[in-house]
Amino acid sequence: MSRVSPRDVLDFWFDDAHTKRWFRSTPAFDREIRDRFEDCWRQAAADRLGDWEETAEGALALVILLDQLPLNMFRDRPEGYSSEPLARAVATRAIGRGFDSDLDDRGKAFLYLPFMHSEDLADQDRAIALFEAAGLQDNLRWARHHRGIVHRFGRFPHRNAVLGRDSSDEELAWLDSPQAFRP
Repeated sequence: MSRVSPRDVLDFWFDDAHTKRWFRSTPAFDREIRDRFEDCWRQAAADRLGDWEETAEGALALVILLDQLPLNMFRDRPEGYSSEPLARAVATRAIGRGFDSDLDDRGKAFLYLPFMHSEDLADQDRAIALFEAAGLQDNLRWARHHRGIVHRFGRFPHRNAVLGRDSSDEELAWLDSPQAFRP
């Protein structure tokens, strides 16, 4: 199999046919992502794609590969969250190099998402600051929602079953409520 390029990841992810599936996936879309990108994800997770970080486009592709695509490839499995720390590290370095200023709003949003996906309150605060500074209002609304969950529970309760964590009575009640997924 030939090596996937950053452009391959970005062309796939930002294709108009795929954008409607970003947050409303289907089993077929998850399978397509797994078939096309699992080998590449494994290379990235093993820190074998560091050269992608040399450009804004490459860093964004690497963040999407490590943060977004595993959620599809490994839906309802712990591996879906396993490369989030790597995605945050790549995003931190890219932001430190000013690469986010080279990206359009959609690119910035996906570069910043690993901080919103973190169960660390400091990362949640960083997500809010980044989305706020970029003027990405819809993302900011969701960042505040995510921060509220982590502030309240110290984690995302909807991950508990997948990660083999026990849920508290309060978390279970919240998961059964309409507030669980309302911004």
